[in-house]
Amino acid sequence: QVQLVESGGGLVQPGGSLRLSCAASGSIFSIYTMDWYRQAPGKQRELVAAITRGGSTNYADSVKGRFTISRDNAKNTVFLQMNSMKPEDTAVYYCHANIVTNGGYEWSYWGQGTQVTVSS
Repeated sequence: QVQLVESGGGLVQPGGSLRLSCAASGSIFSIYTMDWYRQAPGKQRELVAAITRGGSTNYADSVKGRFTISRDNAKNTVFLQMNSMKPEDTAVYYCHANIVTNGGYEWSYWGQGTQVTVSS
């Protein structure tokens, strides 16, 4: 079995910063793309940032220049550094990863989500 566990959410003032972490554990052979999604109340879940195993990144236009995604392949961990945060960044943030298990199967896994609130 594989688990994704997020941490680092919370309350921050506009203009502030937060760093999210997501650690994958379990029967892991390899992890391909790791992503961060978010879902605000009444809205659809949207892709925030993605990173390949080789380090290529992709960002939503709304976070370009403010958020940075990175990963530590040795620790099966992905990070999201969020700077210059805005109230519209308020959402539940979800970690996602495409993982090949030791059994040789590729599955899509999601974390449980972590609340991020930007408010004064």
